[in-house]
Amino acid sequence: MKHRLRGMAWAAMLVLGMSAAGKAAAGSDYPDKPIRLVVPFTPGGITDQLARDIGNALGTRLRQTVVVDNRPGAGGNIGAAAVARAPADGYTLLFGTFGTLAVNKSLYDKPGYDPLKDLTPVGGVAYLPNVLLVHPGVPANNVAELVALAKKSPARLTYGSFGNGSSAHLAGELLAHMAGIEITHVPYKGSAPAMTDLLGGRLTMIFDSIPTALPMVRDGRARALAVTTEFRSDQLPNVPTVATTIRGYELTAWFGIAAPAATPKHVIDRLNTELAAALKDPAFRERLSKQGAVAFPSTPAQFGDYIRNQYEKWDKVIKTANIRLD
Repeated sequence: MKHRLRGMAWAAMLVLGMSAAGKAAAGSDYPDKPIRLVVPFTPGGITDQLARDIGNALGTRLRQTVVVDNRPGAGGNIGAAAVARAPADGYTLLFGTFGTLAVNKSLYDKPGYDPLKDLTPVGGVAYLPNVLLVHPGVPANNVAELVALAKKSPARLTYGSFGNGSSAHLAGELLAHMAGIEITHVPYKGSAPAMTDLLGGRLTMIFDSIPTALPMVRDGRARALAVTTEFRSDQLPNVPTVATTIRGYELTAWFGIAAPAATPKHVIDRLNTELAAALKDPAFRERLSKQGAVAFPSTPAQFGDYIRNQYEKWDKVIKTANIRLD
C-alpha cells in the first residue's frame, strides 16, 4: 500500500511538473494572436497618432499585429474602463494618458475604474512639453511680469484650455496655486478655438503644445513666456521654464501603456522589453520629435511609481481648485 501511494505521489508530481512546463512554454509563445491597443480618444489627435506609431513599432518587434481601437468618451474613461474589465492576458492594452492614468480618478465621481488598482503599468512612451503663450499686447515678457500683472488685477487675466480637466486647464490652476494669483479659466472644445481667441486678443494666455505654438511664436502672433516642463525644450531653446520663476512648477502631458490588473508578469516584462527597444530606435525618436514629443522609457515599477506620484500631486491641485467633472 505504501509503495502504491508513493507511486501515485510521484505520478502526481510528474503531472504537475509537465503542467508547469506546459504553462512556461505557452508563456514563451506570447503573443500568438493580434493585440488590441485601446486609445480612449477619437482618431486624428496627438494621442491617436502616438498610439499608432508605437503600435506599429511594437507589432514589428513582437512579430504580431497591434490593432488600434479608438474608444472615446467621458474624458477617456470609457476606453480605460473597457481595458480594466478586459481579460488579463496581455491581448488588450491601454494607451494611457496623463488624464486616464493619474488625473481622472480625482476629477470624476465615478470614472468607472481605478487606475491604481484595476490597471498594471507596462511602461512610459513619451511626454509632450507645453508652452505658456500670451497675446503680444499683454504687457508681460516673462512669468514674473505676468504674475505681477495678475496680482494688480485679480481674476481679470484669462487663460483658455481645451476643456475642463485638460492638461492646459490644470497647468493654469497650478500656476495660480503656486504663484498665489487669481486668473480666470475659459474652457473650449479643443485647442484650435482657444488659440483663435488668443490670437484675436480675447484671451490673455493659453498653455498649448509646442508644435501647435511654434508657427504663432515664429511669426510674432503670440509670445512664448515659458515651457511647463522641468527642462527647456530643444524646439524653444531660448525660452525658460516656468520653474525658473516659480520653483517646483512642472506639468507634463505624458503617455504610456497599461494592461488589466493581474496580467502575468512574464507578459508585462516581454511588452516592456520590446517597448524599451522601440523607444531606443533613432528613427522612432525622430518621429516623436517631429510631433514635439520626447521618448519616456521606464520599467513597469518606475512607471507605476510615476503614476502614483502624479496622482498624489494632481489630486491636491484638483481638490484645492475644487474641480469636479460628472
